Amino acid sequence: MAMSALLLASAGYAQAAERDRLQAFLEVTGFDVALDSIALSAKDAPLMLGMDSSDFGDEWSATAAEVFETQKMRDTALDILSQTLESDLLAHAAGFYASDLGQRLVEVENAAHMAEDDEKAQIGEKLVTRMAQESDPRLKVLRKLTRAVNSDDVSVRAVQEIQVRFLMAASSAGVLETELDEGNLRAILRGSEDELRESLRESAVIAAAYTYRDIPEEDLRAYLDALQDPKMQRVYELMNAVQYEIMASRFEVLAGRMAEIGRGQDL
Repeated sequence: MAMSALLLASAGYAQAAERDRLQAFLEVTGFDVALDSIALSAKDAPLMLGMDSSDFGDEWSATAAEVFETQKMRDTALDILSQTLESDLLAHAAGFYASDLGQRLVEVENAAHMAEDDEKAQIGEKLVTRMAQESDPRLKVLRKLTRAVNSDDVSVRAVQEIQVRFLMAASSAGVLETELDEGNLRAILRGSEDELRESLRESAVIAAAYTYRDIPEEDLRAYLDALQDPKMQRVYELMNAVQYEIMASRFEVLAGRMAEIGRGQDL
């Protein structure tokens, strides 16, 4: 019994230590703030249904905040990463982001995650337009940066999947007046795939222009080199998968809650 208890205790300590390492990884890379920013996407949910947040009454804000509770999303990320992120990959990414350059990049990325969309779009668009007019090589670096952290095809597939899962959940919950057919919905989304790809590509560059506007081009090139390393590519593949899965699952939950508060308004 004593030996069994000792083994169980050792396992518990090991799990706690691993959890602490992953928590430190979230913080040093800024992935914790990226996860928190998922909550900002809740405002788009009614629009995806052709509705407005006012259609769901006074409970909307509290309901959205509850569904997209930041600690809950961070805990989910830790659970997934504990099963998928290998120690050498964690050490590689954490080592870069713990550097002086890495921390400067995390600082501006964290700020950008929480900035107003209108501000990012207005400033970012002006910067991209100027760089394009002046044939500034910085623009090419920014485009490569965006592709290094998330390929066009991965982004398109992820957005489509989030839309399908949310709309189908909303349909099943009775939020929509008409029942959706998943096959037809996917066909419709495939039909606008090229437009979505171009939109995501340009919005990513605009966001990057805003985010890194005060970072010298030389440092951005160093960042690009770091991101193109195979180990870092694998880390971003995992982080993107985690972020998209959390967003999709939270939107599914939100669809059910929208049905509840929507019915409450009708009563």
